[in-house]
Amino acid sequence: MTMQTEHRSAMQSQHRSLPDLLSFLVNDISTLFTQEVRLARTETSEKIGQVANALVMLAVAVVLVIPGLVVLLQAITIFLVEAGMQEQWAALAVGLVVVALGLIFLLVGINRLKASNLVPERTIGQMQQDAAVAREQVR
Repeated sequence: MTMQTEHRSAMQSQHRSLPDLLSFLVNDISTLFTQEVRLARTETSEKIGQVANALVMLAVAVVLVIPGLVVLLQAITIFLVEAGMQEQWAALAVGLVVVALGLIFLLVGINRLKASNLVPERTIGQMQQDAAVAREQVR
């Protein structure tokens, strides 16, 4: 590009009409919105992938831990009986402790799967920034 062509192009861009400028602005906002929607889809897919991976890990953990836990609890109950506790009371004590621990883990797991943890925060933040820039450009 020659120096005169660059100068002419710069002069034309400085003297665009208001309808042209508004058209460019609407086009830019439309493109930006399309990109933000694409970003939201990507981020949502990532979040869904995280949840799916977490659920697979939980399922594997349950399959592996339950048999071991049963054997361990039987061993604890036998130990309490040999320590002098009656069999029914030993089983009740072990059962109560296990249920209490299970409830704690259940509540923590439910808390981690709340919808607020799955919100596409980066996309929302970017959209808010883009909206602020668009408002500034309109002024």
